[in-house]
Amino acid sequence: MRLNLSADEVLTTTRSVRKRLDFDRPVEREIVLECLDIALQAPTGSNSQGWQWVFVEDTDKKQQLRDIYRENFRMYRDMPRPKYEEGDPRAGRQDAVIDSADYLSENFHKAPLLLIPCLKGKPDALAGSAGFWGSLLPAVWSFMLALRERGMGSAWTTLHLINAGEQRAAELLGIPFERYSQAGLFPIAYTQGTEFKPASRLPASQLAHWDQW
Repeated sequence: MRLNLSADEVLTTTRSVRKRLDFDRPVEREIVLECLDIALQAPTGSNSQGWQWVFVEDTDKKQQLRDIYRENFRMYRDMPRPKYEEGDPRAGRQDAVIDSADYLSENFHKAPLLLIPCLKGKPDALAGSAGFWGSLLPAVWSFMLALRERGMGSAWTTLHLINAGEQRAAELLGIPFERYSQAGLFPIAYTQGTEFKPASRLPASQLAHWDQW
């Protein structure tokens, strides 16, 4: 199913989807690979293309990944919330964000498919983290945009990576931990409904700097 959205519509309505993931509808491999082919057109440093994409369908492995994520999420959940100034749109969304994050932490394993994108190497002081991750994260976002156009959604999460979780996930899935870095853990599913709207954000005029900070 193609939604035939414009480029602007795809870019402004691709959300991190949690509560509207359809856990009962299967996700076809051929459509996922179609989205990945699109994502692989994204820029990558020196045309290195050092990415690998680990998709998880196995029920037991999905549950073990959920457990890793949930352990770390519970620690994160108890941390103090950020403080925002009055009128900041982020303040009014905090409770809803926490509620949907709680939901995902308990139901991660129910998604038809999980994805861990990987990049060869480890961030170092010479290249810097921006240069390193810049060779993978544009492709990950392109993958999410391609999912959106096909009536599917995902959520960008990274909490499974902390507290040795990245190594545990690598051992579970056979990812060469010493040679590849993981960029996150992404549930993939069709969405319940396809109507999404732009999120409330601070205006560009408050965030843009011209010639100096």
